[in-house]
Amino acid sequence: MRRKSLLAGALALAMAATGIGLNLQSANAATTITIWHNLGTTQNAEAVKALTSAYTKANPSVTFNLVDQPGDNYFALLQSAAISKKGPDLALMWTGLFALQYKSYLQNLKGKVSDAALAREGSLSWSSPNFNAKNGPYVMPLDRQFYIGFYNKAAFKKAGVATVPATWNELYAACGKLKSAGYTPLVYGNGGQSLGALYYPWYDASYIAIGQSSVSGLRDLYSGKNQWDSKANLDSYGKYAALNSKGCTNTDVLTKTDNVEDFIGGKAAMIIDGTWDTQKFTDAMKTNVAAFVPPFSDKPIKGVVEFAGQGLAMTNYSKNQAAASKFLEFMTTDKAAKILDGVGLIPNITGSKTTNPVNQQMLDFAAKKSFVRYPMLDNVLQGDVVDAGNKIIPAILGGKTKVADGLKQMAQVWKALPAAKRGASYK
Repeated sequence: MRRKSLLAGALALAMAATGIGLNLQSANAATTITIWHNLGTTQNAEAVKALTSAYTKANPSVTFNLVDQPGDNYFALLQSAAISKKGPDLALMWTGLFALQYKSYLQNLKGKVSDAALAREGSLSWSSPNFNAKNGPYVMPLDRQFYIGFYNKAAFKKAGVATVPATWNELYAACGKLKSAGYTPLVYGNGGQSLGALYYPWYDASYIAIGQSSVSGLRDLYSGKNQWDSKANLDSYGKYAALNSKGCTNTDVLTKTDNVEDFIGGKAAMIIDGTWDTQKFTDAMKTNVAAFVPPFSDKPIKGVVEFAGQGLAMTNYSKNQAAASKFLEFMTTDKAAKILDGVGLIPNITGSKTTNPVNQQMLDFAAKKSFVRYPMLDNVLQGDVVDAGNKIIPAILGGKTKVADGLKQMAQVWKALPAAKRGASYK
């Protein structure tokens, strides 16, 4: 949810050594690239500011106009700008099917950004038609994200939880010990999420689908082969709802806003979260925090949810496409990777490392030969289904909606989709 002098020649030469020339422009060819985003003050906002600042330092004739648009109507503003053709050159955009639904006013980057630069950027499939990078991406991701579990090592030791839970039953057992030791076993909170969305329990649905039937579980939810109110889903979400009834979670799942603070402050032993918060955890907890795969399955899940995070898309009406393309190429350099790592993000650049030990732990998970890398559920499901899941799945976890009723609602949303959005493959 996240763009003055030739004295910087040394930096430019260093970047050229990576194989990407920054194409320093004549001082007479001044260009201002306008970037719209809805990042507020997040790490991604810091990253965009740092990237654009570094680029201008090496390319004094190129400056950036960073416009922080209101989050709640950000995409409506983008659509209005596309009609008038008086909008940004680059716009913050999510990846997956979400981005592809706006491709009518975005520029396919194949042929605009060099093949060499695109080859250095990971996870481009999730912003390409039919999820095939050969078709060309519409978004250049800023970072590589993981959605995963985090746990407090000291809390586990105090409660006598010797091993990290890997199945539903192991999770329930660990919760009992942690609660007896005075901790909220697994803390959730929705009230503080941006855009008014109830994101995090919905994200859990990725692991629930994977736990059922590997990656095909995701595609089958898209195509309808696995209906939301299937027997398998009723069983899985019944076990998920039991996290509440068995006392694994806080009772105020739907309203709590300080779940991250509870985890950092030692009140909660576990949290399911994304790498956008890793830096907060390690800054406060140092080496007392580690990652684990959410155990939302009857058998250990041999995989991790990994996806391209937010990125920048080029508008097809931009009058500065050549200059904007060069900046997007810069985003794939080693210099850019260091900038992204410096603000606590995992660079989305192939082969890059991270100085944050917990983020590196997740990269190590993803690199395991026995592990499969899975996309985030809302990257690969229809927008209407995602919007419904954002509200219904948290309500199931919070005990506000019965499992059968909630899944019936999800099934109805899918059945109401137009035929073009219910095919056997992603579009």
